[in-house]
Amino acid sequence: MDTVCATVGIDVSKQKLDIALLVDGKIKTKVVENSAPGHQALLEWLGKSKLPLSALHVCLEATGVYSEPVALVLHQAGMLVSLVNPACIKGFGQSENIRNKNDIVDAKLIARYCAAMKPQLWTPPPLEQRQLRAWSQRIHTLKDIRQQEENRLEALTISGMNDVAEHVKQSIAWLNAAIEKLESDINDHIDRHPGLKHDAELLSSIPGVGMTTVAKILGQLGDIRRFASAKAFAAFIGVTPRQRSSGSSLRSRTVISRTGNTALRAALYMPSMVARRHNPILRQFAERLANNGMAKKAVIAAVMHKLVHLIYGVIHNDKPFDPNYQIKGLAIQDGI
Repeated sequence: MDTVCATVGIDVSKQKLDIALLVDGKIKTKVVENSAPGHQALLEWLGKSKLPLSALHVCLEATGVYSEPVALVLHQAGMLVSLVNPACIKGFGQSENIRNKNDIVDAKLIARYCAAMKPQLWTPPPLEQRQLRAWSQRIHTLKDIRQQEENRLEALTISGMNDVAEHVKQSIAWLNAAIEKLESDINDHIDRHPGLKHDAELLSSIPGVGMTTVAKILGQLGDIRRFASAKAFAAFIGVTPRQRSSGSSLRSRTVISRTGNTALRAALYMPSMVARRHNPILRQFAERLANNGMAKKAVIAAVMHKLVHLIYGVIHNDKPFDPNYQIKGLAIQDGI
């Protein structure tokens, strides 16, 4: 990090990339398409800066499908790359009291954030993880479509539109077959890669965590071992407690932070509901919280937080879930 001479801020959108190159307090800007030709144009423009690409630290907001392709290109070109939580950029902008907002202003802000904060470097996930993530997202999409079709089927059946309802039934049957095929393909994909298979076996040993959730976790996160602690892992997902109390005027209830990975929090909601009933550790934990008067939603949030710690525990210790070990080895605390 000490060898970095310049920072690059990139504001990513679906159609274009707004770039700001910050060198010795001076900024140059550029706009290119967010496409393969645009990425090459970006490399050529940065190459004209007379600085070696290895001396450039590039920051982008983590916007998933739109930011990862260009981040991969830049990393492969030898640059230092950071994918930053948009909330961090927003907070930094507020600290600078910025009033105007457009894409170039945002790119300049990201470049200054990169220079001032020197965020953690990003390592591209391996291809097998990116493939797993894409297939998991595809299944999620098909399940959403199936739910919509089931809702339509119910409405058509009630209204007596039997012919149309029959057509919807055929659509649902096709979706069921497609989802089943994709789930089989995902299992085969995991089995073909020893690292994924080993971690999948550890995660699926936790009561309440099925293979669908396992695929989402591994696809979104990859190697969980890169997190220094369970607390850091929980913070990345966004299930850590967030307290709001200051002086005597602000006393609101504690909630989960929700500043991390939205897709993973959504993926863990239903497993947390199942684990609350069937996981011996989490069932006892939830019952104690409920008996102490905690609200139902707060109990679910606390169970989700504890489930994340269990996920980290089986991976970090490289051992399947053992309720007896967990009872002895984990300090189960009230609250979230």
